[in-house]
Amino acid sequence: MANVVKSPASPLTTAEIAALALSLAHLGSGPQADAARHGLRHAFEHLELGDDVVATTLATLTAPLSAPVADRARTIASAITSRLVIRLHYRDATGRVSVRDVDPVTCMVHREHWYLVGMCRMRGAIRAFRFDRIIATEPTFVPARPHRPEGFLPFQGKRAA
Repeated sequence: MANVVKSPASPLTTAEIAALALSLAHLGSGPQADAARHGLRHAFEHLELGDDVVATTLATLTAPLSAPVADRARTIASAITSRLVIRLHYRDATGRVSVRDVDPVTCMVHREHWYLVGMCRMRGAIRAFRFDRIIATEPTFVPARPHRPEGFLPFQGKRAA
């Protein structure tokens, strides 16, 4: 297979990187998934990864998810793409389980964890849900309210604009 050389273009946006990484994360393992992950790592080669947080996050972005988490990631990705509410069965850090309807906005990775970022209808606020704490996902046919990803600042307790 020949290498294709393109002229330098604008760097990938954060939204593009998140979409690519989420697509790769739920591919599982296999030659195509491995090649795709290698390509994503290659896309980051121009970045200076002196920061441990960035290096850890990059490793998480390019590692396959476990099969059960990958199945839930596919449902989440479909809900984001279809702009439909997703129902999550979620176990919080204390072990308490709740069922939440979420307007999904985007997914992100921070250090070694994947998160679904969206407007939690139960709380009426922006929330980041750790993938490994999502017990189950259910697609719905309820249209999600539009929310711009730029308005979401997870981990900072701010409400959407």
